[in-house]
Amino acid sequence: MSVCSKLCSLVQSHPSMFHATNLLSTTPQNPLPYYLLTKCIALLQSCASSKHKLRQIHAFSIRHGVSLHNPDMAKHLIFTIVSLSAPMSYAHNVFTMIHNPNVFTWNTMIRGYAESQNPSPALHFYRLMIVSCVEPDTHTYPFLLKAISKSLNVREGEAIHSVTIRNGFQSLVFVQNSLLHIYAACGYTESAYKVFELMKERDLVAWNSVINGFALNGRPNEALTLFREMSVEGVEPDGFTVVSLLSACAELGALELGRRVHVYLLKVGLSENSYVTNSLLDLYAKCGSIREAQQVFSEMSERNAVSWTSLIVGLAVNGFGEEALELFKEMEGQGLVPSEITFVGVLYACSHCGMLDEGFNYFKRMKEEYGILPRIEHYGCMVDLLSRAGLVKQAYKYIQNMPVQPNAVIWRTLLGACTIHGHLDLGEIARSHILKLEPKHSGDYVLLSNLYASERRWSDVQVVRRSMLKDGVKKTPGYSLVELGNRVYEFTMGDRSHPQSQDVYALLEKITELLKLEGYVPLTANVLADIEEEEKEQALCYHSEKLAIAFMLLNTAPGIPIRVVKNLRVCADCHVAIKLISKIYDREIVIRDRSRFHHFRGGSCSCKDYW
Repeated sequence: MSVCSKLCSLVQSHPSMFHATNLLSTTPQNPLPYYLLTKCIALLQSCASSKHKLRQIHAFSIRHGVSLHNPDMAKHLIFTIVSLSAPMSYAHNVFTMIHNPNVFTWNTMIRGYAESQNPSPALHFYRLMIVSCVEPDTHTYPFLLKAISKSLNVREGEAIHSVTIRNGFQSLVFVQNSLLHIYAACGYTESAYKVFELMKERDLVAWNSVINGFALNGRPNEALTLFREMSVEGVEPDGFTVVSLLSACAELGALELGRRVHVYLLKVGLSENSYVTNSLLDLYAKCGSIREAQQVFSEMSERNAVSWTSLIVGLAVNGFGEEALELFKEMEGQGLVPSEITFVGVLYACSHCGMLDEGFNYFKRMKEEYGILPRIEHYGCMVDLLSRAGLVKQAYKYIQNMPVQPNAVIWRTLLGACTIHGHLDLGEIARSHILKLEPKHSGDYVLLSNLYASERRWSDVQVVRRSMLKDGVKKTPGYSLVELGNRVYEFTMGDRSHPQSQDVYALLEKITELLKLEGYVPLTANVLADIEEEEKEQALCYHSEKLAIAFMLLNTAPGIPIRVVKNLRVCADCHVAIKLISKIYDREIVIRDRSRFHHFRGGSCSCKDYW
């Protein structure tokens, strides 16, 4: 007989003793009600993994009058609900029936929301707690700060930081780690580092938070320095430390730094950690070193769906579409279930290989065979697939018939296709939709201007330029990153702050002359500035990616590949120029722009001049 059944029998044999009024004041001197209460609590403590059992015990307690007025019963019920990750609406409903909840119960509710998908109510509960004159304790702030960090609300974090100082909790390790995580996650690396410096005890969590903060906010040199300090202080890194470093290197395109982390993880025996190896694979793919990514994949002792997906997407965005599709077939042959992200890579590969029928077939299989509901990214791939095939009108009809609302990215894809294939009317329609969704995106003015320029409608080009000024739209400043000697260097258009600027600009002058000998003519129509033709040519010459390439040509040996990460889309003029530079200097030049990878070799590009 189960415990619940035994309790039911007990209640039936002593009905008067289990009346609700008796249970409100259950004590050891009132043995049977007290026994029932303690058994309910014991049952709650025992249902560590069963939400169904939790609800049965709760129903039993209600049926037999075990009231939530009893603080022990209320505390344990709320705690069990939160511990089992049951819906917070359930916990909230129970909480509203508790009279005068104690600090433990308030903390449990704050913790529950902090660990849920919707952490925002945690801050509301904290404020209610203060209004209810319940004094927070040492457990309140770590949970609260965790909720704030998930919301990336740095202002609230700063406010709670000041409260912890006033209440004397700022020296608690859990509070300090939570504050450190908030500042680092929100990009406030200086504030994070100040908290870190003031910590008397720095555990692995603290080191990981500050390293991750610097790494993901464009300061890999500081991240590496802290990593060395961590080793000197005798703190053993874990997989999270290495994953943080690899992720940062991947975002920055810092291939050499990533290779050093690779050597380190081999030394410390982390090469069998699947999270680490997946991050390593992602690093090489995002740095454009797809062969190294394939090598990591082939050496993995255990490959999960994430591993296969990372390589499929990596191959696709690097222009190896056919290899990506072959790998997908192999993945299916292994019996692994592809995810929605896997299909983004597959559809992207079909688009860039011009495999129109195959793309629609995979889209159909995704829905029918795998039951994956297409997301906006999948529809975007299909629009791109049609656009690249020159079927611009069909792409427009596809957008009109989509079951989801098209976003600015999809309309921008159509606008780009109209520019390439010369569909002025559709281009203007696409632009009108973009204006409603993202009215001040500078790149759209450039695309529309290019479309008018391709039709030689120069008066409309001037109208676009004037409207850009009138609307107060400024072009997003472009920058390019290159890595040399374990340092990442940043270049912006016309930048002369670098110590080697004089040599860089002198080499650019030489490169321009060599380009002209190869038949290069600057594409000045894309310059959205009302300046003379000669000034336009000079402006194009000093784009950030050209400065970065010149710097690398000066500082690397012949034959060494040059890798550049740019925050914006590569312009048409730079694309033509870099193709010729790769031929003149016999260099492989890999550029990762906002849209994709460009592998320039021998005067051609992997994108086949469509990007």
